[in-house]
Amino acid sequence: MAWIVLIISGVLEAVWATALGKSQGFSRVTPSVIFAVGLIASMAGLAYALRTLPVGTGYAVWVGIGAVLTVAYAMAFDGEATSVLKVLLLLGIVGCVVGLKVLH
Repeated sequence: MAWIVLIISGVLEAVWATALGKSQGFSRVTPSVIFAVGLIASMAGLAYALRTLPVGTGYAVWVGIGAVLTVAYAMAFDGEATSVLKVLLLLGIVGCVVGLKVLH
């Protein structure tokens, strides 16, 4: 159960990070609210998962999921530059996250 919660929390990290960028310094209400709700839910899920999982592994997986999804979203919908090298590097992060799960 901790792994499922951790994965969901990683997805929520990407949600709040994206919303933070779209809030334009908290000057836009809807993205600011999404940021706050996403941040609280993401942190609560991380805290729950870390009751069972090692802190280093849990945090690395949480950050990895959030980082990859945030960049992937930005490349797909916000016009962030895409390159083969960038995609390969993101896949490397995914591979490391999977490796941490397998080793656990």
